[in-house]
Amino acid sequence: MKIVRYDSSYKAIWNNFLDSAKNTHFFFHRDYLEYHSHRFQDFSLLVFNNRDRLIALLPANIENNIFYSHQGITFGGFIFSNKIKTPMVMEIFNLLYQYLKNLGISKLIYKVAPYIYHLLPSEEDRYALFRLDAKLIRRDLSSTINLSKEIKYSKLRKRVLNRAKRANLEISLSYDYKQFWNLLTEVLKREHNTTPVHTLDEIELLSNRFKENIKLYIVKRDMEILAGVVIYENRDVVHTQYLASGKSGRDIGALDLLIDYLIRVVYRDRRYFDFGISTEREGRYLNRGLVLQKEGFGARAVVYDFYEVDIL
Repeated sequence: MKIVRYDSSYKAIWNNFLDSAKNTHFFFHRDYLEYHSHRFQDFSLLVFNNRDRLIALLPANIENNIFYSHQGITFGGFIFSNKIKTPMVMEIFNLLYQYLKNLGISKLIYKVAPYIYHLLPSEEDRYALFRLDAKLIRRDLSSTINLSKEIKYSKLRKRVLNRAKRANLEISLSYDYKQFWNLLTEVLKREHNTTPVHTLDEIELLSNRFKENIKLYIVKRDMEILAGVVIYENRDVVHTQYLASGKSGRDIGALDLLIDYLIRVVYRDRRYFDFGISTEREGRYLNRGLVLQKEGFGARAVVYDFYEVDIL
C-alpha cells in the first residue's frame, strides 16, 4: 500500500473514482476543490493498494505545518472505495500517520463526513481516529429532515406558511445569482455582520461547472425578489447552502413557502434535506432562534465533527 500526493496528472483518475466511492460528494471533484486554489496550499492524497489499484482519496491542504482534510469544503475526510473493509482503513490511517510524521507535520485536523452523506455505511474512519487517540475539537450542529418519514411542521411554521400561501407569490428556478447575491449580502451584513463564503463570481463559476448539483430557487412578488435558497444536490441529500429573506419576505413568510415547496414538491423523492449548521464559535455557541426555525419544519440534529491528531 502506498500514499501519493495529488498533482494534475491524477485529475482524471481522481474524478473517475468519485463515481463508485461509497461516501462521495460532488464538491470532492477537482473542478470544485480547485476553484479557490489560490487560498489553500493543496496537499490532497491518493492511496493505492499493493496491486496499484486506487482505494481511497483524501482532499487536503497544509497551513502552518498542520495537515487539514480540506479547509475549503464543509466536510471531508477519506473518500473510500465501496469494496474497502475496516482492517484496510486501519492500515491506511497508520500509513497516513507515518507519512505525515516523515514530512515533519505537527498535527492532523480531520473533518468527518456526516452519516447522511454516506451511500453505504462508512464510519471506519471514526474508529481509526479513536485508535489514534484523536481528540474531538469541534462539533457543529446541523438540522436535517428525513424525507422518507412523515414530516410534521410546528404550529408557528404552519401559521407562517398559511399566511404566505395567501400572498400571491411566485416560486421559480432562477439563474439570476447577481440579484439574489445582493439580497443575501445585505441580509448577512445587517443580521450577522458577515459576508457570503463565496463571492458572486465564484458561485456563478461553480453553478456553471455543476449545473446538476447547484441550483437557485427564488420567491418573487411582482418583480421584487423576496427570498431565495441556493441548493447543493448530492445524490440522496439536498443541502441548503444559502438561505435569505428580505424584510418584505419575512413579513409574509416567503422563505417558509419556498422551503415547503422544495421539501414537498421538488425534493420529495430524496432521502434527506439538510439545512446546514446553526452553530458558531467552533460549535460552542448554538443560535437557538435559527435551530428552532429549522426544527419547526421537522428537522432534527446531525453533527459535523472535527478531530485532531498529534503527529509530532
